Amino acid sequence: MRGWASSATGLACVAVLALLLELAVAAELIAGYVVAPPSAMLAALVTVVAEEPVLEDFCLTFGATLLSTLLAVLVGVPLGYLLHRRKLLGRAYESWIGALFSAPLVLLYPIFLVVFGRSIRVVIAMGFVVAVVPIILKTREGLAAVRPVLVNVARAFNASEAAVTTKVLLPAARPTIFTGVRLGLIYAMTNIVGIEFLANLSGLGFLVGELYDRYDIPGMYAAIVCLILTSALFYALTGRLERWVGAR
Repeated sequence: MRGWASSATGLACVAVLALLLELAVAAELIAGYVVAPPSAMLAALVTVVAEEPVLEDFCLTFGATLLSTLLAVLVGVPLGYLLHRRKLLGRAYESWIGALFSAPLVLLYPIFLVVFGRSIRVVIAMGFVVAVVPIILKTREGLAAVRPVLVNVARAFNASEAAVTTKVLLPAARPTIFTGVRLGLIYAMTNIVGIEFLANLSGLGFLVGELYDRYDIPGMYAAIVCLILTSALFYALTGRLERWVGAR
């Protein structure tokens, strides 16, 4: 019941903001050629879905984001565990990895274009580079926050290191690790959409840029709405995945 109430409250807030924006554009407080009113966005959304390859672009952006994040999890979680186990490595490299977290890595896309070519590979590579950093940091943070008494009890029952890791450390650190995965998804999708926009690659980012070049402002905002819905879908999927893993 609480879940439905929170969802309804969120939708009500969105509806109120949309109404305020509609009134602001109608009153010419905001220029309509800069920000399209929500009514025009909805009308353009129907046209964009009917006339543009939205489903294909969605699949490309969604698939590239998902694949780059999965690769980041496969690399980031073991590296985070390594930095936790090897305290010297953790102290030596955590600040460098943290610096990468705040660095505008999207500016490296010309180098990635040269290395991977103008294809879907450059998109996945750019998504991976930015997604792996928060996953490493949050994995190490989550493992470091596990209460020592849990590990000591497991070892008192002669549990192996592998059992301690899989039965104690990783389950206890799961919420923090999934926070890193969500951050990785956000950063991966942001970079992927940016690369699609800058390099004129297929995807929702390219669609936004294409509609902007045509000066189809309502259509551009409709494409941005598609991006927001894609991000919301990722958030819902990661939440369900975390609950499923927790129930195992």
